[in-house]
Amino acid sequence: MKKAIVVSNLTKVFETRKKNKEGKKEKVKFTAVDNINFKVEQGEIVGFIGPNGAGKSTTIKMMTGILYPTSGDACVAGFNPWRERKIMTYKIATMFGQKSSLIAHLPVIESYRLLGAIYDIEKNVLEERIQEIVEFFGISHLIEQKVSSLSLGQRMICEVAAVTLHRPEIIFFDEPTIGLDLVAKKKVRDMIEMLNKKYNTTIFITSHDISDIEKLCSRIIIINHGKVMLDNSILEIKKKYLTLKKLDVTFDCDVDVKTAEDKLKTFNYAFEGQDKVSIEFDESLIKPGKIIAKLLEVGDIADMTISTTSLENIIYDIYTDKSKEEET
Repeated sequence: MKKAIVVSNLTKVFETRKKNKEGKKEKVKFTAVDNINFKVEQGEIVGFIGPNGAGKSTTIKMMTGILYPTSGDACVAGFNPWRERKIMTYKIATMFGQKSSLIAHLPVIESYRLLGAIYDIEKNVLEERIQEIVEFFGISHLIEQKVSSLSLGQRMICEVAAVTLHRPEIIFFDEPTIGLDLVAKKKVRDMIEMLNKKYNTTIFITSHDISDIEKLCSRIIIINHGKVMLDNSILEIKKKYLTLKKLDVTFDCDVDVKTAEDKLKTFNYAFEGQDKVSIEFDESLIKPGKIIAKLLEVGDIADMTISTTSLENIIYDIYTDKSKEEET
């Protein structure tokens, strides 16, 4: 299968000046991206996530040719990003949730025409493409409105449509649903998914909203401290971690917490008042029945639910566990 993105031993070291103990400024080096490697197949939707300062933005800036790496190599849409940036820009697109590519005081359609001119799209071809995306994204009621008059959700849908004008092979989305309500988020996600299916466009997406990643991506690359910590399919990640369960129990009356603590000391538990307790457990190591048996020694159970940990909690645990490994 064709590789849309290949990143090989990519490293970026920044040099800054910092005052030492004597108050003199000295050069200090900071490794923002540390020898990372990954590949993305054409047509994949990949989530690239990590905490603030993990190296996500620096990596994307190198892949889009904005930054030169300190060492390593990359191939994006068949081009070296920092040596062949000009020609590569015709093959890729970027959309930033906090930055608009549309002109606020112009109608949406005029912004599209301006973008078409920037990408050297012939006028008749451009008009056909505008008509196509208007129908495809269902934005005929928005196309003549000024960008500044649109709601945030409407603008984001028009932004998604805009990045398709020059038929990019790869689109980098950075926080595409930031600030949107639930209805607008779903609409934008649906648009991105439709775009991927219709044109086999490779989607590389960063987001702090794990729902974006879970609903859109088939694979996650987790980066922290400039290093790739995990690169796997969401399915495999869930298979590995979804044995983690949470048991919430309500007793039919207040219980003796000290007695309960003695009975439950081998479990990861937390009391809420004297009649409610939550226990987190790994189903591959212990079955719920054994925990329930211990709970019945504490008191009669009035209500009980078992839930699976969320993908957000799984990713948080991966962040923290890997960070601890690095420290040791």
